[in-house]
Amino acid sequence: MTAAETEAFLRSRWVDVPDGVEELDPARLAPGFRAGAAACGLKAGGQTDVGLLACEAETVASALALTANASAAAPVRVCRNECDGARIRAAAVNSGNANASTGEQGYRDALAMRDAAADALGLEPAAVAVAETGVIGVPLDTPSVVSGIGTVSEGLSERGGAEFAGAIVTTDRAPKHCTVAAGGVTVSAQAKGAGMIQPGFATMLCFVQTDAQITDPDAALRESLARSMERITVDGQMSTNDMVLLQATGDAGRPLPAGLLDAVLLQLALEIVADGEGATRVARVEVREAMHDEEAERVARAIANSPLVKTALFGRDPNWGRIAQAAGMALAGEEITELGPDRIDASDLASEASEAEIGVELGRGSGGAHLYFSDLTYDYVRINAEYTT
Repeated sequence: MTAAETEAFLRSRWVDVPDGVEELDPARLAPGFRAGAAACGLKAGGQTDVGLLACEAETVASALALTANASAAAPVRVCRNECDGARIRAAAVNSGNANASTGEQGYRDALAMRDAAADALGLEPAAVAVAETGVIGVPLDTPSVVSGIGTVSEGLSERGGAEFAGAIVTTDRAPKHCTVAAGGVTVSAQAKGAGMIQPGFATMLCFVQTDAQITDPDAALRESLARSMERITVDGQMSTNDMVLLQATGDAGRPLPAGLLDAVLLQLALEIVADGEGATRVARVEVREAMHDEEAERVARAIANSPLVKTALFGRDPNWGRIAQAAGMALAGEEITELGPDRIDASDLASEASEAEIGVELGRGSGGAHLYFSDLTYDYVRINAEYTT
């Protein structure tokens, strides 16, 4: 591919792309992986809504990150209680039904999905993760999903990345997926997410495959998530179903190049923010000179989740007073220097660019934090007002 085509995915100015990265056909998975999709009727119009991802290698190093929401959905609880997160060979996913707040029957339904995938692929059940996304509080049509898993398993392909990415979307405007290579290794990834986005660990659904050697997948994943998907918000709402899965076969015999996983996950995270329900712009708010990093984080989230700031981003209105209000609210009860335009830079809000920068200096210390967020538009209200109707 040409350099211009490579930029089609790794295109944000905020993504630090390592040297020598080549963007490949995103339909092609990393070596050793296969995937596919089918329609089982959970989504209208014959859209694909069941996906299956499998690793052909008998030994795989993996890591799972799961939502911290106390109302975690059945698939999250199944992954937490029934799966060996360090040796996940496959994942069964449906979209259109979150299987959340569905009680013990929902748990049994998630187990049935996992077991159907394990049987179809000839794997131990503990080596299969299960993920679901969609409407909360509605019983799952388990027979249809199990049938769909059987159908998908018969047609898995090394070029199934695009099909799999398409099967996991809900209100997303388009699938989010990529395949990149660097340093003799390949990384492919698929993600979904557009609303109910604010992490307590990661966010949405994301699946990452590589033939690189990763000695500590859990540490690698969590460190990279802390620099990417934990840095985003769309609406300040933590999902019941968030899951990220990293799988590494090690067959390339080489480690991941420094920064490659960060680049992939940050670009996917920014794709989610840019695809925030009804969103038209993405902003990065950077808070500096806080008393400590935790304080900076609190202020950054107050700004990024403020509907007043988000509507100013939408309207290209450099209204720094709204930013001062949100920061002050986060520090209620504290003695701070009054925040004025000399400590807040909101001028980029007025730009025509799709990405905008906001800077805030608190004058309290050396702590800092940044966050990426989307604007709030008319369509966000429309999409969420009509979601189950």
